[in-house]
Amino acid sequence: MQTDYQIFEAGDVVLQSGITLPDCRIAYKTYGRLNSAKDNAILYPTWFSGRHTDNEWLIGPQMALNPEQYFIIVPNMLGNGLSSSPSNTPPPFNGAYFPQVTLYDNVRLQHRLLTGHLGVRHIQLAVGWSMAAAQVYQWGALYPDMVARIAPFCGTPRTSPHTFVFLEGLAAALKGGITPEQGLRAMARVLAGWAFTQDFYREELFRTALGFASLEDFLRGFWEASFLSWDPQDILSMIKTGQYGADISANEVFQHDHVRALNAIRARALVMPGSTDMYFPVEDHRLAVEHMPNATLVPVPSIWGHFAGGRGIHPPDTAFIDDHLKVLLASQS
Repeated sequence: MQTDYQIFEAGDVVLQSGITLPDCRIAYKTYGRLNSAKDNAILYPTWFSGRHTDNEWLIGPQMALNPEQYFIIVPNMLGNGLSSSPSNTPPPFNGAYFPQVTLYDNVRLQHRLLTGHLGVRHIQLAVGWSMAAAQVYQWGALYPDMVARIAPFCGTPRTSPHTFVFLEGLAAALKGGITPEQGLRAMARVLAGWAFTQDFYREELFRTALGFASLEDFLRGFWEASFLSWDPQDILSMIKTGQYGADISANEVFQHDHVRALNAIRARALVMPGSTDMYFPVEDHRLAVEHMPNATLVPVPSIWGHFAGGRGIHPPDTAFIDDHLKVLLASQS
């Protein structure tokens, strides 16, 4: 078990679903120190199946997210096994009975963590990959006076029907296994066909760039190994969040008016889709940026698909993202 994090005890929390989640907890880790003005914070949420340590590839003294300069907060999503989740919540909300949560639920709790618990007054940058990118958009829309810059990469402000279907495939594979382990292995193999591109596989980058001896070695050693330690109900909870709870306008503030939610994002925005991402294609990001008053679209030129922004496994993509974050942080908000 990971122990290098802290817990924010949020108490009983009424979720968007109308269910009260008792003794709600947000696991988080911080890097660096908050300055006396309380305005050097960077928010960097986790993503589907990610935990705080999975974000550390973009944090370092020579990088844009420099803990010697900034106070970087990485809150773990509800459902990821560290924050309140099916696997760690007692009855009656344990396991399959864990209530549906949304990214709006996550962001409201993160706001409480930052303002009430950590004393943060201003966020220099909210940044995140994949499902964390949707949280970044939500932060920009809900708290425009607090967030100076946002940098969502490889993730959109709402789940498209195509992405919903992809997530449905993951859930079906996970629930179709005779045993939980078989379900996790099946789901991992479904993910393998979506996260990387045809060019990635054609050029056998799993072998030449990642060091796996064969395709089967990659499917087991990278994909299955990434999920076999997970509780299936935690994964299903995050899938449901992605399917039913990842629209930044689906709340009482914006009343499902997606354009109004995008218009509300006043932060300087750098939107970086993966140029070959099959989850969140560039066109989906382009449509969002059209309605954001201070946004720039800069696709990451990569054949690594969704993993152009994933876990730092391809150094050129990491350098591209980091270089653009440095420019964004140096810009006037």
